[in-house]
Amino acid sequence: MARGGVTRYGAGRLLMRRQPALTSLVAAGLLALCACEQEPAKTALGYTENAKRAYESALQTFNAKNWLEAQTEMREVRRKYSYSKYARLAELRIADADYEQEKFPEAVHEYKDFIRAHRSEEDDVAYARSRVAEATYAEIPESFLMPAAEERDQAAVLDSYKELRAYVADYPNAKPSAHLRELVRQVTARLVRHELYVARFYLAKENYEAAVARIDYALHTYGATDDGEPAAGGLLPDALILLGETYLKMHKWPDARQAFEAVVRSEAVGPNAIRARHYLEYLAQRGA
Repeated sequence: MARGGVTRYGAGRLLMRRQPALTSLVAAGLLALCACEQEPAKTALGYTENAKRAYESALQTFNAKNWLEAQTEMREVRRKYSYSKYARLAELRIADADYEQEKFPEAVHEYKDFIRAHRSEEDDVAYARSRVAEATYAEIPESFLMPAAEERDQAAVLDSYKELRAYVADYPNAKPSAHLRELVRQVTARLVRHELYVARFYLAKENYEAAVARIDYALHTYGATDDGEPAAGGLLPDALILLGETYLKMHKWPDARQAFEAVVRSEAVGPNAIRARHYLEYLAQRGA
């Protein structure tokens, strides 16, 4: 026997007695580790239900108008449940939140991204396109500190005109179309005023050909909607009067008469019709 300890034989027997317990302990630890690393299997139904709950919770935040928090929650829905329809709905709500905060450029960008990514979802795409049309209209600058509307750059107005016209043409019977048609008339009138403003500028410079070109452009481009109705209302007789007056200065009597007769046909009564008849009488007296 070794002094102060156990014999080599006794130590071996002790180790043999402890080894099964040690092996069992290690095995149990490994099993526990594996169990911790494995997540419970998710069924398709469970995935969809979780996505729905997450979206509805985020929607409550959205409806409470907590826009930034709602966007954060909707982005989480889109990230975690990207294979569900709720991820798609979350994308629209993210864009809607920017729209409600009047972040129109950001909203337009997000709606257009949605349209490109989900072309087969017809109802959602139609909704996104209506919002793009309204957002581009809302982007048109309006301020008393700016020049008159017809004197400004018309890029934003033209963008709005294109989006509004495209939506109404593609969805003529959709619920938003009646409202958007009215917006079409408003932006069309603004574009016509701009063309007439430029035409008067050329007329003042006695650049009659350029004036005629701008008036003709306004009449042919913005003269009527797709359903044949006048797009710019009372501005079209204004354009025709200005065209006739320009032709008078150019001594193009038949062209002037044609313009004034068009005014009388389009507006039987009113100040433009009275002016047109006076011009026609003047031409008759000249025998032109």
